[in-house]
Amino acid sequence: MNATTKRSIVRSIHLIVSIPILGYIYGPASEVQQYAPAVRFVFLPVIVLSGFWIWKDHVLRRLISKRSA
Repeated sequence: MNATTKRSIVRSIHLIVSIPILGYIYGPASEVQQYAPAVRFVFLPVIVLSGFWIWKDHVLRRLISKRSA
């Protein structure tokens, strides 16, 4: 799998997982309490990690290639 495809997949995951965050922010307070733990402990970490991957993937790949050499 080439780098462009990986980046596209990670970007899609990042955007799709961001949708529940919008519901959490703009949803009625009575309904937000039902899925608040899922947003805090699942969706937010996935968004942060995928965003970091999109931003610093080249650094991570460079570190991995130096260790294996």
